[in-house]
Order: sequence, then structure tokens, then C-alpha cells
Amino acid sequence: MEDAVSVTLSGSEGELVSVRIQVDPRSLEDLLEALAEIPFPINPQIRHLSPRTIVEFPAYAGRLREVKTLLGRRGFGEDTIEVHAVLDAVV
Repeated sequence: MEDAVSVTLSGSEGELVSVRIQVDPRSLEDLLEALAEIPFPINPQIRHLSPRTIVEFPAYAGRLREVKTLLGRRGFGEDTIEVHAVLDAVV
């Protein structure tokens, strides 16, 4: 039996995580405008999977509250946001 391996990347603002937001394709422009207001650089990966559009980007866990707050003010609820360890897909 193999032991589970847990690997994380951390910095001064906490663990590096992957933020995934699922929206209706018609809401993509509004989401990208909201992300542009976040006070740190975001380089989103955008995938169109019918019937949803998925936007993913890395962020530090210490910045998640401001991401969620800003998106909430722009109408994107907690149910649209998923957070995973950035290396989950690699390990």
C-alpha cells in the first residue's frame, strides 16, 4: 500500500491554489472585467465547455477573501467558485 503524498507551493501569502470559476458564456465578459479589478496580476485560462465556461487562474490562499468579496459584489456567488491545491492535478 502506498502512502498518500501531499505537495504544496507556499509563499508569504500562503499556499498557491488554483481558482476555478464556472459561468454562463454570456457572463464571461462581466467576469473578466471583475477579475481586472483584483489588485494582483491574473492570467486566466479560459475553456468553453457547453453549457458552461470555465475560467481558471492561480492565486495565493491569503488573497482568496478579496477575490471572493470582489466577485460577490459583481454578482458571482460562492457557488461559482472552486479552490484546489495547484499541484493536485500534477501529483
